[in-house]
Amino acid sequence: MTHSRSRPALGALLFFAGSFCIGAYFIFAAVQGDYGVFRRAEITVETRELRAELAELREEVARMENLTRRLSDTYLDLDLLDERARDMLGMVRGNEIVVR
Repeated sequence: MTHSRSRPALGALLFFAGSFCIGAYFIFAAVQGDYGVFRRAEITVETRELRAELAELREEVARMENLTRRLSDTYLDLDLLDERARDMLGMVRGNEIVVR
């Protein structure tokens, strides 16, 4: 009598284990990788923050351009000139009260 032992198909087991590992790697890369879902969310948040900062900087530039225009030779705002001169020199008028 012959006993026929059925051995597990080692090749099939290795094939499925390898396929599982490769699939797990690609899923991990799709979620955590350089171009993954989490990185995309980080980029989206960073984009919003940078756009808000850009808007603030544009407002600041517009304000500075306005002040520069008001102190230019073609358009002189005497009140602004007086304010800037007194601020730079640290002087006040006799009838002013300084609050610190």
